[in-house]
Amino acid sequence: MRGSILFWPDVTRSTVYISLKKRSIGWVARDLGSCAVNSPQIRTIAIGSDHAGFELKAHLIEVLTKAGHKVDDHGTHSTESVDYPPICAAVGRAVRDGKADMGIVLGGSGQGEQIAANKVRGVRAALCNDVYLAEMARSHNNANVLSMGGRVVTFELADEILNVFLTTPFEGGRHDRRVAQLTEIEEQEGN
Repeated sequence: MRGSILFWPDVTRSTVYISLKKRSIGWVARDLGSCAVNSPQIRTIAIGSDHAGFELKAHLIEVLTKAGHKVDDHGTHSTESVDYPPICAAVGRAVRDGKADMGIVLGGSGQGEQIAANKVRGVRAALCNDVYLAEMARSHNNANVLSMGGRVVTFELADEILNVFLTTPFEGGRHDRRVAQLTEIEEQEGN
């Protein structure tokens, strides 16, 4: 049951997620909150989408801004058809160059956007269309770019995923070694 996500209806918010983690002293429950996307410090978040992710991007910009984050919007700025690779690469470069602490790329499914962002050296973009994947992407892979599909997730679920992605710390330990191996492969392949 390690890493299981339990959810149930709640009168104060659409869904409550609890993440259970096995620790030496037993199971630890962590309330992932009400999607406030609050974090200990104000962060700069680079964000970009294609036309299919535009509406979700506009929603997330509002959520992030209300939570006190600085948002660096790399487009697109309408629902008119546009190619996603340059937008996602720009988000990836902002993260790589330290201009943003984290990145978000959005499209219809989020798949192509994740692939495009991952072409930038140093980016670890993760497609997270559910809460569990967001938690694992951060805690085990130290992902620094979140990808979601605007045609896959609701605004409410996207808020939950974003909150988990921004507030879950990297566990380090054995995962440090694995992330270092990813970096080594990236360097060997010239990416």
